[in-house]
Amino acid sequence: MADGSQAALATVEAGGPRAATKTRRAVAVALFMLLALVWFGDLGHRKLIKSDEGRYAEIPREMVASGDWLTPRLNDLDYFEKPPLQYWTTATAYEIFGVGEWTSRLWTALTGFLGVLAVGFTASRLYDRRTGLFAATVLASSLAYVLLGHFNTLDMGLAFFMTVTVCCVLLARDSRARDDAPEARCGGVARRAPTARRWMLVAWAAMALATLSKGPVAVVLSSGALVLYLATTRDWRLSRMLAPVLGLALFLSIAGPWFVAVSRANPAFAHFFFVHEHVERFLTTEHRREGPPWYFVPVLLAGLLPWLSLAPSAIVHAWRAPSRRGFSPERLLLSLSIVVFAFFSFSGSKLPSYILPMFPALAIVVGRRLAAIDATTLKRHLLFVAGLATIAAPVIAFVPLDVNDSDEAVAAFRVAATASMAAWLVVTLIGTGLLARGRTTAAVVTTGLAALIGWSCLLHGHEILGRGMSTYDLARAMKPAIEPDTTIYSVGLFEHTLDFYLRRTVTLVAFRDELEFGLAQQPERGIASLDDFTVRWNADRAPLAVMARDGFDTLAARHLPMRVVACDGRRIVVGKSTATTAATLTDPSLPRTCP
Repeated sequence: MADGSQAALATVEAGGPRAATKTRRAVAVALFMLLALVWFGDLGHRKLIKSDEGRYAEIPREMVASGDWLTPRLNDLDYFEKPPLQYWTTATAYEIFGVGEWTSRLWTALTGFLGVLAVGFTASRLYDRRTGLFAATVLASSLAYVLLGHFNTLDMGLAFFMTVTVCCVLLARDSRARDDAPEARCGGVARRAPTARRWMLVAWAAMALATLSKGPVAVVLSSGALVLYLATTRDWRLSRMLAPVLGLALFLSIAGPWFVAVSRANPAFAHFFFVHEHVERFLTTEHRREGPPWYFVPVLLAGLLPWLSLAPSAIVHAWRAPSRRGFSPERLLLSLSIVVFAFFSFSGSKLPSYILPMFPALAIVVGRRLAAIDATTLKRHLLFVAGLATIAAPVIAFVPLDVNDSDEAVAAFRVAATASMAAWLVVTLIGTGLLARGRTTAAVVTTGLAALIGWSCLLHGHEILGRGMSTYDLARAMKPAIEPDTTIYSVGLFEHTLDFYLRRTVTLVAFRDELEFGLAQQPERGIASLDDFTVRWNADRAPLAVMARDGFDTLAARHLPMRVVACDGRRIVVGKSTATTAATLTDPSLPRTCP
């Protein structure tokens, strides 16, 4: 009561409810601008790293260069592992803003940012504005969501459109539940009836875009979540308002045309995409991304930081929450989380980013819990977060890092990472101080801001190590040696970022891997053996070849005429030498940067 009286008095002194509304709007705009600044401000600082970032930056670049936006290609080879939505949006960004690191990451960052807004809006409509603010804060500061929102992968686009799908289903069902309430019936429900159908149609459209983002897995996960929800709640009203005929027509009109067109242009597409890339990826370990059934447990626990200590109680309270006129939004959110976690845990292919669609759903659940807990519980949580931040700094400073970079680079990264954790700690302590003064909402938002700043600084510092996982410097060193008729060979490897930074493709030598399908369709784009490569190398006037160190040793043993043009800690680039004996890495004439 004391807090309420003080708030009311402050409102009156400030000029009444109208002034309070203006203040809330000003704070909301300020938070929005701050989030946008932190979220988008560092997109271009880090160079692209292998393999996803290079792959999903290069495919759109080749679309722009070739003018063919129907058939995705990587290294000028047909590449059908994923649908084209993110390729199209990134290619559009290239056309408007130019090719670069920040434009290649723009779609990932934009969908991540919009996901925060969608979660905040949905929680506000389902509950209240305070819960909406807390849900958005939780998502915008969760470790997994922040990191994956700033690396160029397809998972954020999938997560965003799946989030929009479930949010629209929630809003549709909530709208119908409100219409069914006695107070709504007294005022007449005909005026509100179309709202639920509109939300449901948006959900169908979002699911189509999720399918165009990463394939039919979006339909499998969304359908599984719906089945689990209906089985545990018996909310048959929701099943009757899905608008299946009109919704399916909308889904097919959005997702269908590309699949039809690309199948007609490429007869081998359908089997490779649907059977090899989805059925076999789930059922087998062919893609060499296997892991134990508990693989995603540490990913989930770390990904929920800094809200980990609240998540268990939030999940329990959400599952036990009473339904509202037969509707339980918490159960639907948890159903999606359970299905995503279980589906990928049983899959034969596992990567940490696969469970990203869980985090927006869990953010609403945790945000709901944050809005309901007392100050004592919140204080314990903030102290837990401060403790984590305190422990994180020395852990990063002293725990061995399994990386191939130089001691100097590792030491520099430790300094940057420790500074990031110190920033997290300091701002978290500010939030704790705000809570002690009774500023609960400000304390929660500040805690989220602290984590967002900490994770963003950590991302910024990752460039120290990530630079070695990029070919930016190597490509820059290669460019002076490239002539108009130069053919660039990639021997025994494929560096995903090299094409992007050279702005041209390479000829693969004794390498297939993920480009197996494309090489089978276009065998002339590759060289199968080192014997064939030797013939081509001797016939070329000014070739270049990039390879690993052991590849260099192998070619040197064949007495291939080579001279080292550039190299870094991982790769060596050679040109054709006129000398009768091949160079070796021990020659004193080689660049000092060579290993």
